[in-house]
Amino acid sequence: MTNETYFAPELTADQVNRDVLDPLRKPGIIYYVMLLFFLGLVAWGGYCLYLQITRGLGVAGMNNPVAWGIYLTNFVFWVGIAHSGTLISAILFLFRSKWRTSVNRIAEAMTVFAVSMAGLFPLIHVGRIWFAYWLFPYPNARMLWVNFRSPLNWDVFAVSTYMTVSALFFLVGMIPDMAVLRDRFKGIRGKIYGIFALGWRGTHRQWHHYETAYLLFAALATPLVISVHSIVSWDFAMAVLPGWHSTIFAPYFVSGAIFSGCAMVITILIPLRKIFHLENLISIRHFTRLAQIMLLTSLIVSYSYATEFFIAWYSENIFEQTAFYNRAFGVYGPYFFLMLFCNSILPLSIFIKKVRTNLKALFVIAIFVNIGMWLERFVIIISSLAKDFDPYNWGAYSPTYIEWGVFLGSIGGFFFLFFLFTKLAPVVAISEVKGQIHHDVEGGSHE
Repeated sequence: MTNETYFAPELTADQVNRDVLDPLRKPGIIYYVMLLFFLGLVAWGGYCLYLQITRGLGVAGMNNPVAWGIYLTNFVFWVGIAHSGTLISAILFLFRSKWRTSVNRIAEAMTVFAVSMAGLFPLIHVGRIWFAYWLFPYPNARMLWVNFRSPLNWDVFAVSTYMTVSALFFLVGMIPDMAVLRDRFKGIRGKIYGIFALGWRGTHRQWHHYETAYLLFAALATPLVISVHSIVSWDFAMAVLPGWHSTIFAPYFVSGAIFSGCAMVITILIPLRKIFHLENLISIRHFTRLAQIMLLTSLIVSYSYATEFFIAWYSENIFEQTAFYNRAFGVYGPYFFLMLFCNSILPLSIFIKKVRTNLKALFVIAIFVNIGMWLERFVIIISSLAKDFDPYNWGAYSPTYIEWGVFLGSIGGFFFLFFLFTKLAPVVAISEVKGQIHHDVEGGSHE
């Protein structure tokens, strides 16, 4: 237990309102330029997808035996990014970690947008997107039914459930703030906020139901952090390919998801704090906590890397040993060592206090972690598929501009949605921050 506050002592409820609501004013020219830039990435990704649909999957670099290219890499990457929102909002809420109040709204929004991007890639990978409804089990006259023993089908249930719970958790948490915006804005905008406020008046009865619902959603969302990415990892672990068939994949992937998610939160939070002048609400201590979580998960991920190689060596299984040797020293070896640098070596600098309290250093580390975690999924997926059991079946894979274009389109879509969010809703939970300030004034902050 430590007595420390995360806000300036002079911060008041009125100041919170001004700091959070000021960014909702009419945006400047720079905002529109950035919005158009990300919209341009979406347009380019859509054009590349159009070429793939009209010409067929042959325009992508996927082949036999590498039938899973960067589309599935991107799917796992975006699902992992989404996990930090549930961690910060739900798990830390259950543990009563008060520092989450300034960053939970951004993390929750990031979760919803990242899952939206993740859900696109299995459909894109199928090729004929107009038949994607075949993935869902429903009564039909064609005697089609999904294979419930396939982890790919489990993904449909896991990701759709995670998307539903995350969106509801996000919207329920915004109800009190929507009421503030409803009373602050007039016209159509105020009416739209009123719809999302659900008749909120701030009565004792409403607060009681709100806190109960929020607690229940937090309790429901917490096991999803573990289950969803465990199921994603079973896409690989349930196969018999060397380098994939491993019981370590579930905790390995879950820790990696939280690792990459925290890195993305830091990547977004640092420029957002500067642009919207949120220094009073998001302090260095908030970034220190995020950095500490990132360091912890980096150590777990690094341990998983070492465990994989140790098991391959200790098993004396020539197929496993060859798979991991090729992973490190084969065609994709440079990506493997860059991954190690980004995910295992560079985050160790967070042990140094001057680094974890330096926002520029944390921003750079977070960018490299995002790159490293994408490379991790690429190395795991591609290296095992390219060289499996039969040398006659070995092949190589290189993404085409179509695949890179679709990936850039997903990045543009993610940030486009996030930029819209920053001008339509408060990026900091007003009611929770005010509650924390009141708690600090009454009896001090207890962590």
